[in-house]
Amino acid sequence: MAFEIHSKVEDNLKIFPAGELDIYQSENFKNEVLSLYKENPMDIVFDFENLEYIDSTGLGALIFIYKSVYENNKVKIENVKPNIKKLFTITKLDTMFMIGD
Repeated sequence: MAFEIHSKVEDNLKIFPAGELDIYQSENFKNEVLSLYKENPMDIVFDFENLEYIDSTGLGALIFIYKSVYENNKVKIENVKPNIKKLFTITKLDTMFMIGD
């Protein structure tokens, strides 16, 4: 599946990444999310329902986004598949990000 990003602005900036967030997509993902955030500086919610895979560069992009917004806004991740949630647990990133169901 090709990587895609969709977004929706309501009371937060909701990001819907789909496909694989890997070394080939991470820079574009990071830049696009931060551009959307600059236009709509509010809490960010990542909906991972259609995210199939994330590698270390994808995690790095999420950390960069988090560090760019955490002073003013929250970052939450929801609808995380078990294999991706396990990666957050192993790397202890589940303590950095609010991860919901």
